[in-house]
Amino acid sequence: MTATPARPPRTIRFVLACVGIGLAAGLLSGLFGVGGGTVIVPLLVLLLRFDQRLAAGTSLAAIVPTATVGVISYALHGSVAWIPALILAAGAVIGAQVGTWLLPRVSQTALRWGFVAFLAVVIVSLFIVIPSRAAGLELTLVTILGLIALGLITGVLAGLLGVGGGVIVVPALMLLFGTSDLIAKGTSLLMMIPTAVSGTIGNLRRQNVDLVAAALVGGAACTTTALGAWIATLVDPLLGNILFAAFLTFIAVQMAIRAVRGRAR
Repeated sequence: MTATPARPPRTIRFVLACVGIGLAAGLLSGLFGVGGGTVIVPLLVLLLRFDQRLAAGTSLAAIVPTATVGVISYALHGSVAWIPALILAAGAVIGAQVGTWLLPRVSQTALRWGFVAFLAVVIVSLFIVIPSRAAGLELTLVTILGLIALGLITGVLAGLLGVGGGVIVVPALMLLFGTSDLIAKGTSLLMMIPTAVSGTIGNLRRQNVDLVAAALVGGAACTTTALGAWIATLVDPLLGNILFAAFLTFIAVQMAIRAVRGRAR
C-alpha cells in the first residue's frame, strides 16, 4: 500500500501561501487559457514542502473551479467552441490512461527533452503566425479527426509528463486549426474541466489531494481568473503571442532542468 503523503501544518503562513499561489495561478489561467498547474505544483513544493504527488493532485483539484470561472468569462465574449472542447476532452481522458500506462516504460529524460524541443518550435511559430480575432473553428470531418488526435496526444503527454493540456492545446488550435487566440484559450479551459474532475476523483481515492489547500488555491484563483480573461481580450493578438511565448519559455526551462536532474541521477 502506498503511504499517504504528509500534510503541512495549517498555519497562517500556509493559508497566505495558498492564497498567493491561487491569485497568481488564476491570473495566468485566464490570460493564457491554461490550468495553472505549471505554477501551482512547483510553488506548493517550494513554499509548503508538498510531496510531488500531493502537489500534483492538489493542483488538479484546484483547477476545476479555476477553469470553470475561466470558461464562463470567455463564454461571455463568445470565445468558447463547445463541441470541439468536448471532443478534445474525450480524447484527452483516453490519452491520459495510455500515458500513465506508458509512464514506467518510457525514458522520462528523453521525453522531457522532446517536449522542450516541441515548445521551442511552438515559441518560434508564435512570432510567425498571428491569429485573427475573427477566426473561428468550423467542424468538418477533417477537423473532428484532428481534434480527436490532438486530444489523445494531449492526454498521453499529460499522463507521461504531468503537463497541463492548455500548454499543448492553445498553440495547436491557433497554429494548426487557425482559430483566434481567444477561442483557443476558452476552448482549452473547457476541455480541462472533465479531465481535471476525472483525475481528481482518482487522486481522492489514492489520498493524493489536500482538500484544504485545493479549496484555498482554487478559491483565490477564481478571483483573478476573470481578470486574466478580461486582459486577454484587451491585448493585441501579437502582444498576446509574445506573452504566451514568454510563459512557454518559462515552462521549457523548468522541463529542461528536470531533464538534466533526471539524467544526473
